[in-house]
Amino acid sequence: MRGHPAEDSPKCGDVYYVCQRCTACCKWPGDVCLETDEVERIAAFLQLGVAEFTERYTRLRANRTGLSLIDKGDSHECIMLDGADCRLQSVKPGQCRGFPNTWNFPGWEKLCEAIPVPIAERPQTNEDSVDGPLAAGPPD
Repeated sequence: MRGHPAEDSPKCGDVYYVCQRCTACCKWPGDVCLETDEVERIAAFLQLGVAEFTERYTRLRANRTGLSLIDKGDSHECIMLDGADCRLQSVKPGQCRGFPNTWNFPGWEKLCEAIPVPIAERPQTNEDSVDGPLAAGPPD
């Protein structure tokens, strides 16, 4: 994972951070960990076989316990970041959906534009579940 569990952050707890898609987390060094079901779902979304997706877009995690998305060239930018948009927005990995609420990195508050709201006011979005209507596949 690119950072640390969110419990390490003193601001988490009764607050939920609403993502503003600023892409700061997409440019932080580290692993974008992929689970087996995520590899299959992302490959299908990109209309690739699992083997082709794995070869083109993944690498072994730094701790050698699974796959991670690769970075673009010599930067730390995620390979799936296209300008200010994620190519995988509707099927993005759980790690990405969880930032900064389930994980974050030291100093993330200075880079991330997420807006804190009381947990009781947390918005429900299609990003809360990859089974929502946005997970149907790529646009025609």
